[in-house]
Amino acid sequence: SSVCEIWTNQNAGFPFSAIHQVHNTGDWGEPSITLRPPNEATASTPVQYWQHHPEKLIFQSCDYKAFYLGSMLIKELRGTESTQDACAKMRKSTEQMKKVPTIILSVSYKGVKFIDATNKNIIAEHEIRNISCAAQDPEDLSTFAYITKDLKSNHHYCHVFTAFDV
Repeated sequence: SSVCEIWTNQNAGFPFSAIHQVHNTGDWGEPSITLRPPNEATASTPVQYWQHHPEKLIFQSCDYKAFYLGSMLIKELRGTESTQDACAKMRKSTEQMKKVPTIILSVSYKGVKFIDATNKNIIAEHEIRNISCAAQDPEDLSTFAYITKDLKSNHHYCHVFTAFDV
């Protein structure tokens, strides 16, 4: 199952399947909130354990450095296919660039911000409800993208990134 399904199929907008119980220990050595393991979220998820503590997912954000390859207008929304097409096009259009901007992707249950890694200015902020799909590039697993809807223009844009590693 894709990240699209996990992100958009949740009524509360949380990027995980369910909260079973809440404990009040607050100790990050052991999570005080218990989540259903990711392999129980969907039938095809190969991951056995969540990468981050539940408290971090709920009360903070998970930040990742990546290269920002750019964004492109999506004329026809076709889910993962649109995202993967955009990845291939943006990879090809930036392969001759000597310097690609480094950004920080800040992901939380509220949405995604991408921040200039040099000056820490927010470049863009997308609410989770406006993200329709996210996927990896099957040709280069360190390249990934997500599609957002611009509320002013009502157009969809795909934002493409390359992580420092897979």
